[in-house]
Amino acid sequence: MNVKLIGKHEKDSRACRDGLALTLDEMMAQDKSICYVDCDLMGCINTKRLREHYPDRAFEAGIAEGNAAGVSAGLAATGKKVFFHSFGTFSSRRCYDQIYMSAAYAGLTVHVLGSDAGVTAAFNGGTHMPLEDAAMYLSIPETTVLDPADYDQLASITRQLVNIDKGVTYTRFVRKGIIQVYGEGSEFEIGKGVVLHESDKDQATIITSGIMVDESLKAYEALQAEGISVRVIDMFTWKPLDEELVVKAAKETGAIVTAENHNVTCGLGSVVANCLSRNAPTVQEFVGVQDQFGQVGPQDFLMDEYGLRAANIVAAVKKAIARK
Repeated sequence: MNVKLIGKHEKDSRACRDGLALTLDEMMAQDKSICYVDCDLMGCINTKRLREHYPDRAFEAGIAEGNAAGVSAGLAATGKKVFFHSFGTFSSRRCYDQIYMSAAYAGLTVHVLGSDAGVTAAFNGGTHMPLEDAAMYLSIPETTVLDPADYDQLASITRQLVNIDKGVTYTRFVRKGIIQVYGEGSEFEIGKGVVLHESDKDQATIITSGIMVDESLKAYEALQAEGISVRVIDMFTWKPLDEELVVKAAKETGAIVTAENHNVTCGLGSVVANCLSRNAPTVQEFVGVQDQFGQVGPQDFLMDEYGLRAANIVAAVKKAIARK
């Protein structure tokens, strides 16, 4: 890995979706086996360029995710490397059976992309707010589940996905404005967590991903100001989990806090808890959506409403330390 941490809490001037669109454009130019399937959202995700540049490999399936999943599986069966996109709600709930049976169970690899992850669906509202999407893919055998934090991490992950030839992959990400966490050219390894801060005095570890990485970095700064040292890990790969890193953090710091833009009953926190229960039982606190439905509103309001802020992470860290 070649990771350049910026962590200035500033918005990226680039749309996060272009980390996907521009990267796929470059990849399709180099590899004629790559195909792209979309569900009437190329304008939303800035992938119209793929349709223009590769009309024989970029397909518009319309608002019919089940059919798009079947088409994607069929293309994969012919040896194509397939990327299939829709909003996270629709690329998970709406086509789950088709992905499960036609792709995963059949032993075919389809790279599923779910945009507007969690509360970033914002004004599209509760019907379009995927707070359980990752859980659905976590439950399918042999899957890879990813939750990148920003433009450069999404681009790095996308380049690597074509090398995965076993099992379905699912990448949940933000379409538009996002905080830039990493510098341009940063490279990541799927399946390996990224340690952003650590010391031999750490009293707890924050394990996080996606939009919660920046909030976790803010929490780290607030805790440092109070004399509380914590480790921060960006666990952008939920499956396969970097269990070695999780166990190491648990044994060295004695307390874990997970922070995710997802339902805590079935996401990153659950995956980490499963690992800890088997390898190193440890105090753990969960920051995320507390088993609730989504709703309409600006992202800032929703992050406050669901407790997805640095202050919530700080409180969880203090609670975890007190429980040790």
